[in-house]
Amino acid sequence: MKDKDLELEPVDMYVLFAKMFSHITREVEKACGEEGVRAVREGVRQFGLERGRNIAERAKAMGHENDAKSYLPCYDMGRSELFNSENDIREDSIEQLFTECIFAKQWMEDHDEAYGIHYCEMIDPSIAEGYNENFKCTHDKHFFKDGCCHFLFEMKK
Repeated sequence: MKDKDLELEPVDMYVLFAKMFSHITREVEKACGEEGVRAVREGVRQFGLERGRNIAERAKAMGHENDAKSYLPCYDMGRSELFNSENDIREDSIEQLFTECIFAKQWMEDHDEAYGIHYCEMIDPSIAEGYNENFKCTHDKHFFKDGCCHFLFEMKK
């Protein structure tokens, strides 16, 4: 079979994102040290805040409040089979247990947990804050040390 006859699946965008994030964070750390890592984390935070604001706009466009119940239905990132979670959605909270995450899987395969953790620790609390300043996210379990990710999103009054 000739190479041109091969039909290869494209690499998933989530995999490419994880790899890109690791490379950028590694190089920023080499060039700028801890100050650079703090800047990367702040960049992730700003990205998360923007995403959260956009999710709130999506909720509004769909005629919903930016409350806990509307968060996941209005979320901006589609879930593929590369993510697996159990979700407990209540009036003022969402509890999620992720047993599969392509980002964490890729960072672990590449031995890049030290870089990926900066995204993991910053993104969800920032998205929640951007969505609603009273929506707080506790991310108390991480794939890298716990084998799963656990989130509790709570609407504080």
